[in-house]
Amino acid sequence: MPTYTSDDQVKIAYRVEGSGNNNVLFVHGWMMNGGVYDDVLARINHAELRSVIPDQRGAGDSDKPEGGYTIERYVADLVGLMDEVSSDPFVVVGHSMGGQIAQLLAATAPERVSGLVLLCPVPASGIPLPPEAQGLFRGASTRDPQATILGMACKELNEESTERLLGLGASVSPECIAESFDAWMTGGFADRLGAIQAPTLCVATDDPFLPPEFLTAAVVDPIARARLAVLRGPGHYVQVERPAETAAIIEGFLAGIGHSGGGTSAAS
Repeated sequence: MPTYTSDDQVKIAYRVEGSGNNNVLFVHGWMMNGGVYDDVLARINHAELRSVIPDQRGAGDSDKPEGGYTIERYVADLVGLMDEVSSDPFVVVGHSMGGQIAQLLAATAPERVSGLVLLCPVPASGIPLPPEAQGLFRGASTRDPQATILGMACKELNEESTERLLGLGASVSPECIAESFDAWMTGGFADRLGAIQAPTLCVATDDPFLPPEFLTAAVVDPIARARLAVLRGPGHYVQVERPAETAAIIEGFLAGIGHSGGGTSAAS
């Protein structure tokens, strides 16, 4: 797996699928690594795409420093990675905290982002959680609390997928779990969403933490070219609970902005 070395000397592991001219960056969320997109990537036709899937710092095969897990630092890592892979703009697909990161990325470097697909994204304003939930999430560096959180957040996650997600969660350092939780819960850059120029699709589900009405007010309304799509049934991990539908949504968005992979296929 290739790596990109950030300006603070952290190695960011990433993989590339496809060798087309259209760049898509898949940004994973909290308590996960890039493997959270595997089911969707298996259903996207990469004939015209170059999909870049990093493990963010603290997760997967990337370095795990003791600190530095802020939304701004994640954005800096991704800008550097994008510049290393291609000088052309990217469509950015972001899930959960990855969707929050994608929003700041598009506001910070609008010339590098040609579109946004936000899957159950954490808003730029963060999410207010009660103190007991904050304790559960901040300390979720072991299997039991992670399983509890998946059970709370998901609606259609089978046993096999649950085990796979718990395996991905085991690759994330405790420092990353705690510090990045504080970062995404707080947010703090809602006033910057007006700088986003890219067409944006926000995908909402029956996620108990991020219902459609909340995402409309906190994500869609503040972004000039944003619209909402609602997929009823699944919960927070829509790309795992409903991978075929999620792949079709992503490919439909790519086709709509002239950035197409040529239609959904059975496998990559």
